[in-house]
Amino acid sequence: MENKASMIVAGVDFGSDSVRVVMAEGATGRTVSQASCAYPRWSQRLYCNDEISQFRQHPLDYIEAFTAAFTAALRDAGEHAGGRLRAIGIDTTGSTPCPVDGAGVPLALKPEFAHNPNAMFHLWKDHTAIAEAEEINAVFSSATSVDYTQYQGTYSSEWFWAKILRTIRQDEEVKKAAYTWIEHCDWFAGLLTGQTDPPALYRSSCAAGHKALWHSAFDGLPADECLQQLDPYLVLIKKRYGAGPKHADTAIGTISKAWAVQLGVNEQVVISGSSFDAHAGAVGAGIKPHTLVKVVGTSTVDMMIERSERLQNKEMKHVCGMAEHSIVPGYVGIEAGQAAFGDIFAWFKSLLMWPVEQMLRQTEVLSEDQKKLLQQQWSEQLLYRLEAAAKEIPLLAANQIVALDWFNGRRYPVLNENVKGTIAGLNLGSTAPAIYQALIMSAIFGAKRIFDSFIEHGLRIDRIIVIGGIANKSRYIMQMMSDVLGRPIMISKEDQVCAKGAAIYAAVAAGLFASIEEAQQIYCEPYEADFNPNPDKQQDYAVKYEQYLKLAQNIEDFHRL
Repeated sequence: MENKASMIVAGVDFGSDSVRVVMAEGATGRTVSQASCAYPRWSQRLYCNDEISQFRQHPLDYIEAFTAAFTAALRDAGEHAGGRLRAIGIDTTGSTPCPVDGAGVPLALKPEFAHNPNAMFHLWKDHTAIAEAEEINAVFSSATSVDYTQYQGTYSSEWFWAKILRTIRQDEEVKKAAYTWIEHCDWFAGLLTGQTDPPALYRSSCAAGHKALWHSAFDGLPADECLQQLDPYLVLIKKRYGAGPKHADTAIGTISKAWAVQLGVNEQVVISGSSFDAHAGAVGAGIKPHTLVKVVGTSTVDMMIERSERLQNKEMKHVCGMAEHSIVPGYVGIEAGQAAFGDIFAWFKSLLMWPVEQMLRQTEVLSEDQKKLLQQQWSEQLLYRLEAAAKEIPLLAANQIVALDWFNGRRYPVLNENVKGTIAGLNLGSTAPAIYQALIMSAIFGAKRIFDSFIEHGLRIDRIIVIGGIANKSRYIMQMMSDVLGRPIMISKEDQVCAKGAAIYAAVAAGLFASIEEAQQIYCEPYEADFNPNPDKQQDYAVKYEQYLKLAQNIEDFHRL
């Protein structure tokens, strides 16, 4: 075997829109190459319906994009990179499950289901199963003496059981053909080893605990009687779940010969277990006890880890989700988050760009290429100009606009997928920059509600690390976050931190390090505060936050009517 200094490991991050691959030196964690590839069908918005929050992804998108990105990264990783590769780690979005046949093949890879959205991977943000989630909550929390929601809180339409229940009620053909359902993170790790047989398939502790409600206190998944009450088919899914979840740093096998040939790597490459993208990002950012890692992108994920004994007798179900051995083995992974953050700003940009796009399409003066170029340039500049103008507006300006961040419902604290985003206080003097300022403030106030709920329930937070696209793109948003939370904010400089976390899992699985903590000491960057709270703004933000909370209560009451 080659020495550790010459080895490389790969981290693969399947995001919502594309896959990113990072090649890192095994001994130092230094990134030697990286590449990305967008999902071709998803880019065309195939199999999606925004009006009903249906978001589906074809398995071929994952296979094709992964192959393109991986081979590109490997090509740029230096001489004999394929021979020096030691391990591959995977992370994906989640919960993103798919119906599969008895061999673990996604139904959408079969000709008869090739264009059926129900036979594809149901992306994390698919919200078509809200009614089923409500039914699941009623059964899981009251059908027996055990409250199966006690560790994750209100069950979400974004999660495993809800998506399955919705689909089998809507599509009898898929129900008949589906032997079981598998999360994206578990399926792709198994695919690389050539082992997708459902009974023997690796199951991630992240996905199992946070989305399927696996817990040692229940001796596994929710009881048969609960699942039976929802639909007998769910009992079959439980029986076919396999031996139980394993850690993300588990060596689940070596790469199959077919994949080794296709990618141009040696056949001794270790495939590690998998995790969700945010969890891998937390590991790549350097999470440890008393550190809050926030992934701030289209949505947010707030993560901590803690020893189980420190969480005994804490009533946390409405504050966060907690799963054993998720994020870092040996700890309870703590997760909360907002269903929309950057998506709110993207919506506002789209709203403002609509008339521009319509007029560009109708003009006959410009060529099609010129129209596309202008549209792209204006779209890219729009939020930067809005932000520059928003900075100049006093926090307590005369026109008091207040907004709520619930554009995609609310995750935590106290999940409610029926509430909606709101903009209040508009008048004929309201401007686009003022509305944008209110939308940014609403997103950060939503983050404050989560942060405060952690503190109020006894979680100790010594430092805050923020990762994700917005963290490195908007100093205005990050400074406001520091001001509102009243804490220093540290920004990860690693541009592919989720993929780097997956590489850490891979390095441990391959035996290059004894533990994730040991690997983090080498792979993760040191931090200093990038943003410090401005005490002069504390009182103004406190006033605005009270307005936000009052509006939130009123809107919550409205949706109860």
